[in-house]
Amino acid sequence: MTRIGYGRVSSTDQDLSIQLEALKRAGCDIIRSEKVSGTSTKGRDELATILDFIRSGDVLVVTRIDRLARSVADLASIVRDLESKGAALCCAEQPINTSTAAGKAFQGMLAVFAEFETNIRRERQMEGIAAAKAAGVYKGRKAAIDPDEVRRLRDAGLGGSEIARRLGIGRASVYRLLVS
Repeated sequence: MTRIGYGRVSSTDQDLSIQLEALKRAGCDIIRSEKVSGTSTKGRDELATILDFIRSGDVLVVTRIDRLARSVADLASIVRDLESKGAALCCAEQPINTSTAAGKAFQGMLAVFAEFETNIRRERQMEGIAAAKAAGVYKGRKAAIDPDEVRRLRDAGLGGSEIARRLGIGRASVYRLLVS
């Protein structure tokens, strides 16, 4: 039986060291980690590698369930994948072990709360953005394309394709700016 650790943080400026130490203390033989959002399993290459290579009798270990998935659907899919291979999920800091009935039940409850937390955070963020817009503070993200530069290049006789190539933007973006 191999214990495979998986650590994840959402952004590149966050630190994984606490998770990695906890996974070592939990007896993980192999530890994989990544810095990517947990709201989806898409783009999580290290997790995909683990799920591809995990074998019967192996255990995937995470520090907390939210390090693995932020939605009930994603967590259920990962657990189904593990179970189909004869592997289990275990959390180092929570009483989850999918090889037991109680562990499966607790995993389901925590998954619901992790998704709830994500949805509440999203709602608060949208409320904050709406309030900032109403106050005239929120203007959206800064424009990535300088419209004056696009017009200057057009006035210099360049076509849309050449402007797009020089500025490293899409041709459609050039035309959208020129007709507005």
